[in-house]
Amino acid sequence: MVFPERFSDLPAATWPRLRALLDVPTTASEAINMTIGEPRHAFPAFVGDIIADNLAGFGKYPANNGTDAHLKAIVGYIRRRYDLEILPDQVLTLNGTREGLYNAAMALCPEVKNGRPVVLTPNPFYQVYAVAALSVGAEPIYVPATAETGHLPDFHALPEDVLNRTALAYICSPANPQGVVADGGYWRDLINLAEKYDFKVLADECYAEIYRDTPPRGALHVARWMRADPERVMVFHSLSKRSNLPGLRSGFCAGGRNSIARLRQLRAFAGAPLPEPLQAVATAAWSDDAHVVENRALYAEKYVIADETFGDIPGYQSPQAGFFLWLPVDDGEEAAVRLWQETGVRTLPGAYLSREIGGQNPGKPYIRVAMVAPKEEMQRGLTLIRDCLYD
Repeated sequence: MVFPERFSDLPAATWPRLRALLDVPTTASEAINMTIGEPRHAFPAFVGDIIADNLAGFGKYPANNGTDAHLKAIVGYIRRRYDLEILPDQVLTLNGTREGLYNAAMALCPEVKNGRPVVLTPNPFYQVYAVAALSVGAEPIYVPATAETGHLPDFHALPEDVLNRTALAYICSPANPQGVVADGGYWRDLINLAEKYDFKVLADECYAEIYRDTPPRGALHVARWMRADPERVMVFHSLSKRSNLPGLRSGFCAGGRNSIARLRQLRAFAGAPLPEPLQAVATAAWSDDAHVVENRALYAEKYVIADETFGDIPGYQSPQAGFFLWLPVDDGEEAAVRLWQETGVRTLPGAYLSREIGGQNPGKPYIRVAMVAPKEEMQRGLTLIRDCLYD
């Protein structure tokens, strides 16, 4: 049951909208792009050799659910990172987490749940959450994730009639764009709510390996500790951020056997499995933690620079994790245009990541700044932002 007309409910796509906004002249001699979260740190040195050693794999169809070695590596990563024992049939390799986040709704959302089903999403949000909801004919409900709610959505504040129709709830931790982390108590309360109203939690954890000191808690670990329904939670991870491999398009989802079986069935008809040479790279990446520690150290230096640059700005919140700054401004669009015209720095208006509800767009008074460039370039960009908008 799909309702194509409801795609008109979506805001305009982020990047075409941004290109149109910044299609104005700049007086700067150099452009610094701080819009997209595309990591620019070095990826692991072993990547090229592994692809070369496995070139023959491009000559055959890849394993649909993941090679045995790839699945074993993911299971090993989950064990090391979350102290959680799972089996390969609880994992599906993904062609990037976006594929899994979308297909989870296709595979798991019922056609009816006390009427038209509801899919909950934070607001601001990653647009695939809303597109997935609309694709299956569900009603997307945008739950504010603002300073008042600790920049995480307060699902408990929703009316009971909405919760009774809720089939899925998307949640991103560490959060994009705000950089906050759901602690154990937040996960526990959300999972208890999902148990009470019988909906599934889809936890987007693709920034889980970029943090300051304390590793973010995992939703699947908390669910297991609570002895929740094994099908209650599904988590999504990626090598794009963990290993600086956005072009590899490799990630995974993990959860209950029945849920994973349904996604595997969908993949068999409509999915795009990762070529086996790339699965070999992913196997090595999930098996190695040393490069992740080195990568995290680079971001730790960037956190310090950001705090030194903006620490005295009213409303500035230092990110707990991830690689975005969510900077307070009067109007995100006006700030982004001014920055581009006067400094050559490109940033993303927060409103382009949010949906206006009741006349209010929670992202409007922010810009998102990606700290992915080399440290010196990033520091130069942050200084230009500070001098242009806050001095």
